[in-house]
Amino acid sequence: MNPNQYLLDNQAPEAGDRFAAFADFFDPPTFRHMTRLGLSTGWHCLEVGAGGTSVIRWLAEQVGPTGRVLATDIDVTWARDAAGANLEVRRHDVVRDEPPGEAFDLVHARLVLVHLPDRDRALRSMIHALKPGGWLLIEDADPALQPLSCIDVTGPEHELANRIRQGFRSLLAARGADLAFGRKLPRLLREAGLADVAADAYFPVALPACIPLERATITLIRGELIAHGIATADEIDQHLANVSAGRLDLAQPPMISAWGRRP
Repeated sequence: MNPNQYLLDNQAPEAGDRFAAFADFFDPPTFRHMTRLGLSTGWHCLEVGAGGTSVIRWLAEQVGPTGRVLATDIDVTWARDAAGANLEVRRHDVVRDEPPGEAFDLVHARLVLVHLPDRDRALRSMIHALKPGGWLLIEDADPALQPLSCIDVTGPEHELANRIRQGFRSLLAARGADLAFGRKLPRLLREAGLADVAADAYFPVALPACIPLERATITLIRGELIAHGIATADEIDQHLANVSAGRLDLAQPPMISAWGRRP
């Protein structure tokens, strides 16, 4: 296993379904946090690890023609079609590349840092990109807080789902993901010198988008699950059938949102 290889390949066909599910889950709390931080016309915003387009399109609408959104990622396959008059999409590695040569009112990353091997450097880079008084909003999962796929276990189908989910977590950890990262965010923002630090968490359980997300994720990592002895092909097929039949009340790990202001 290559520890530097991202398990959830954004160039895979299933990535689009994953981005759509994340938008269904997480866009409402993300947009609520941004609005509370004062996002308005004329702001300059940096979206790190943009992935899909739902957040960057919404940001571009909020800041209007006098504002600007810069969306960055190491793979801009999905985001580049969103580029427009006030929305630039740029290939950029937040760990290896220098921060963009401008300052922003808002810097945001969602479900990015948890996967990075040098997340401390990435966090410093994002803080460096803030204007004085600008806001950093980091949103990341904490799978160790709730590692199960089915939190109400009443039968073998739930046990199978949880075994597959736990195997998936082990594959992520082997590639450098910090499965307890989300809970660390408030402390990390305070230690970085940000002011007015606060956080909350969002915990999806049995939402409709859990079904397409599970199907897409398991299909994407099917080969890895089999290769590492986590599940057989027949077990994966059975699990996907259980998911599609609606027999599982699927859950996702809590996403912790933390924000702070550069003094």
